[in-house]
Amino acid sequence: MKYSQIIGLLASIALIAICFLPWCTVESIPITLSGKDGYVNDNLNFGKQYIPQSFFAILLISFFTVNKVWAKRANIFIGFLNLGWAFKNFILFSLCRTGVCPTIHTALYMLPVIAIIIQVMTFLPKLQVKS
Repeated sequence: MKYSQIIGLLASIALIAICFLPWCTVESIPITLSGKDGYVNDNLNFGKQYIPQSFFAILLISFFTVNKVWAKRANIFIGFLNLGWAFKNFILFSLCRTGVCPTIHTALYMLPVIAIIIQVMTFLPKLQVKS
């Protein structure tokens, strides 16, 4: 695919931006959770999920720009780590706990979708083949 590296680069940047948007709202305790702010109380703390997600996205961005075979192969592996982390975040933030279900925002739905797009783009590297 001709534009796979550019699409993957832009999707990785979008993934970082999604981490700072609100992911879900819990109405019983008026709190909005995101990848940046996951603290509910002492018993329920999701942590700062934007740190590992942004770390994987920055590695993906750097390997999308390098035009070497090893970088494209490493990008596939990092893309799988990123995809797994995105699904983990989706499941973690959308679960119902003690009968209280959060209201899920669009950004949480976009998180695994963007991660899937990134993973597909890692499978389609643009490399020059020597004849």
